[in-house]
Amino acid sequence: MGRGTFAAVTGANAILQRRLGVFDATVIGLGSMIGAGVFAAFAPAARAAGSGLLVGLAAAAVVAYCNAMSSARLAALYPASGGTYVYGRERLGPFWGYLAGWSFVVGKTASCGAMALTIGAYVWPEQQRAVGVAAVVALTAVNYAGVQKAAWLTRGIVAVVLAVLAAFTVAAFTGGDADAARLDIGADATVGGVLQAAGLLFFAFAGYARIATLGEEVRDPARTIPRAIPLALGITLVVYAAVAVALLAVLGPQGLAGSAAPLADAAGGLAPLMRVGAAVAAVGSLLALILGVSRTTLAMARDGHLPRTLAAVHPRSGVPHHAELAVGAVVAVLAATADLRGAIGFSSFGVLAYYAVANASAWTLGAGARRAVPALGLLGCLVLAFALPWTSVAAGAAVLAVGAAVYAARSRGARHA
Repeated sequence: MGRGTFAAVTGANAILQRRLGVFDATVIGLGSMIGAGVFAAFAPAARAAGSGLLVGLAAAAVVAYCNAMSSARLAALYPASGGTYVYGRERLGPFWGYLAGWSFVVGKTASCGAMALTIGAYVWPEQQRAVGVAAVVALTAVNYAGVQKAAWLTRGIVAVVLAVLAAFTVAAFTGGDADAARLDIGADATVGGVLQAAGLLFFAFAGYARIATLGEEVRDPARTIPRAIPLALGITLVVYAAVAVALLAVLGPQGLAGSAAPLADAAGGLAPLMRVGAAVAAVGSLLALILGVSRTTLAMARDGHLPRTLAAVHPRSGVPHHAELAVGAVVAVLAATADLRGAIGFSSFGVLAYYAVANASAWTLGAGARRAVPALGLLGCLVLAFALPWTSVAAGAAVLAVGAAVYAARSRGARHA
């Protein structure tokens, strides 16, 4: 399917309004990446990599950079809602776009539910589910009011989280417990452990896709998206590196691996502030997740992979209001009824599969040296995906298999019809 078909597909439906500039797009990317993951991702990564944690972080950053560059090139060429769902459909064919969209919507919807429960756990543990549902309702209402409203709220959330992380880093290095010797790489760091840690940490970088999924709501996308994605990724990498070094210097690899709330444990007297920061960060992550899932839902509904009513765009606020309400309703039910925190191991696998399709799509855009970055990104995604714990690989592969079976059944039904 070429660009002419792309224009026909997007032109056949109501188009979202372009309201976001470089600053807002970058902030939305930061809000997606610097979320609750930074407060929790380092402990399981340290259990896998030991003293090789920083090497794992660097490996995750390299793969994330390749994915970001591929996504930026594709988003500038195809500035429509849907992200890699659209890119895979246009460059590789309908099946690959569908598979990317399926893994994103299913995996990220489960992540939304888990993030809602995380908010409840920090704000009011005894009423975790009620608080989680209330958070989903409130943030769905913000998104429904317009993408600009969501961007304004995200600005405030990002400012608070960055301030909390800065306070943590300063306190960690000035509190007297930091020891540079704890940063040394020892014999406990294995290649397999480092790669598994990179796969786990990659999940914390993956929010830059939110900028691409908002491609139809960005002003001058050919200029804005290629600037916003690497800018958001670069800021995030600096923040993560500072936090990781501080955690290792204070707790050491073993102490970090055994901590349930590592930033609170390493912050000393600032522990209550870290818990507030984690709750605010979880709100920001949930806001951005609902934003991204609803846009991919919109794109899949336009093509008939989901009910076409989900492609409706509100005439005043200019948002995919049916998709946002549907996503919000599903996430609210999940937050009220399911324990998803231990059941979303496939989410990292799904995100890596999503970006593997993005890199394969970008590989078709050029020849020679222009293919080096997407080729490295594709290889990195596959290596990190299969380096994850086997339970995550099995769950992720099962989700993709179900999606492929649904696509095959629909295709057979369409041929018979």
